[in-house]
Amino acid sequence: MKPLKLHTDRLFPAEPRTRDIARALHATVRDLPIVSPHGHTDPRWFAYDDPFPNPSELLIVPDHYVFRMLMSQGVKLEELGVPTRDGSPTETDPRAIWHRFAAHYHLFRGTPSRMWLDWVFAETFGIDVRLGADTADHYYDVIDAALKTPAFRPRALFERHGIEVIATTEGPLDPLDHHRAIRASGWGGRVITAYRPDPVMDPAVRGFADNVRAFCAMAGEDAGSFAGYLRAHERRRADFRAAGATSTDHGHPTAFTAHLGKAEIEALYASVMSGPVSDRDAELFRGHMLVEMARMSIEDGMVMQLHPGVHRSHNAAVLARFGRDKGGDIPAAGEFVQALKPLLDLYGNDPRLTLILFTLDEDVYSRELAPLAGHYPALRLGPPWWFHDSPEGMRRFRERATETAGFYNMVGFNDDTRAFLSIPARHDMARRMDCAWLARLVAEHRLEEDEAFELARALSYDLVKQAYKL
Repeated sequence: MKPLKLHTDRLFPAEPRTRDIARALHATVRDLPIVSPHGHTDPRWFAYDDPFPNPSELLIVPDHYVFRMLMSQGVKLEELGVPTRDGSPTETDPRAIWHRFAAHYHLFRGTPSRMWLDWVFAETFGIDVRLGADTADHYYDVIDAALKTPAFRPRALFERHGIEVIATTEGPLDPLDHHRAIRASGWGGRVITAYRPDPVMDPAVRGFADNVRAFCAMAGEDAGSFAGYLRAHERRRADFRAAGATSTDHGHPTAFTAHLGKAEIEALYASVMSGPVSDRDAELFRGHMLVEMARMSIEDGMVMQLHPGVHRSHNAAVLARFGRDKGGDIPAAGEFVQALKPLLDLYGNDPRLTLILFTLDEDVYSRELAPLAGHYPALRLGPPWWFHDSPEGMRRFRERATETAGFYNMVGFNDDTRAFLSIPARHDMARRMDCAWLARLVAEHRLEEDEAFELARALSYDLVKQAYKL
């Protein structure tokens, strides 16, 4: 068996002097509390604190980073226990699933998933040999035994890994019962929600009109008018704020915004509610609603996030058999300068609005996003997201965006994951990469050392709390 050991200098520069600076910087931020302002962990975990069922259910079955790689090499999703939409049978033996994963673990070499998983294995579970076919049972037994103890229940892990606050993300039809249960439990961990209204803002979503009618009924408003629909958003936003929310999130196909007149939007609302909906009308409605969300954010103080540019569920066969969020989402080209202009013309100079922009199109970092965020008071840049939440993705982001936007028009790190145990691993990676970048600036005499120490803390902790009003 080969040893598993996390090198203390991982991700730091190879040049000795620069590496020493990175080490010193990292020592001051390594143990700062984790602020996780946006993600997709399940609030039920923290509401009821039930044990995680087994290693495979925790680390493989729900993690699209894991099974998309295995699928690319011919492992079927059925063999990994991923549930089907029609309930047809898949693998139910968690140890068998784990063995398939372990036998293919070499596929993750050089990927951020490998670094995150190795961190979890070593730091969370104390395993000191590498995962492979020959150690699969050892891993399974160690992790399975740990999950049966109180120290590995969700709340204990939350506290052990120094999480100060974590935001889950719920849709507009969610009753928020789990968040009420967390608050009623007396537990001191801070778990808040975020408002993700896509199912009632995107007419291209299946069942949109039914969603809107249920949404308005939940809010006690009339779905028959656009005015009633807007009031429903205002009421549901208030419900989410009562559950701790400080932010909204919008996963639109593009960053397109529009500002329609009253008669025009009333007519468009009636059209999208009656269907069928053209692509143009769906885009126009989404664009107008982003402007409405910005207006509401100015009024109620909620931070606004925009995550555009993904062709979701690109693999039609996987979508049909397994549903959404199964690793088939592919980045698409983005455009922000013209797309955001209607919104920015209205609200871009208003300091009461914070609009955090994300992209999967790295080409727009230097060309569009950094210049926009370096000018408009309302804009901030989110960190590298999804496929670019990686060492090289973080490096490219710093190289392309910092000189124009500056550090203080960014919002620190955001793990944006549903894989709970990867959260501390991801923050560890981000802090190391930021310290490596700052060390380079110091070594090249582009930044004073005392400023680098201030920035290391800001990027790890201060900026995210400020941006998300936490």
